[in-house]
Amino acid sequence: MLYLDANVFIYAALNREDLGDRARSLLREVQQGKLHASSSALTFDELAWAVKKNRSLEDAVVAGGAFLNMPGLKIVEVSGELLASALELIKQYRLDPRDSIHASSALLEDAEAIVSTDEHFDRVKEIRRRTI
Repeated sequence: MLYLDANVFIYAALNREDLGDRARSLLREVQQGKLHASSSALTFDELAWAVKKNRSLEDAVVAGGAFLNMPGLKIVEVSGELLASALELIKQYRLDPRDSIHASSALLEDAEAIVSTDEHFDRVKEIRRRTI
């Protein structure tokens, strides 16, 4: 199981260069059942916000719907227990709150890696980061 950071979905939706192509290819593999993946419910917010900011509200609705209905993607709920774990990661690794929620979600899912372009996940010793 891979954990997909929000930037995978954002690049897939907005980037028309090689990085966006790689993100879209990765998401196709998840949809086709070739890869098992999860992402936080928080990703919905980050994706919809980025698409609305860079395109339109209508495009944000489409992107959010695609995220929510993506075959093969498990959406990790943000619970009080997960937030307590995230707080510990903030203290231990000096992560930003959103990043700590993503890292905690990946750990909760026993993900083999977190897929992200964000190098600050490299500080989290309990999981390795894989780039898109």
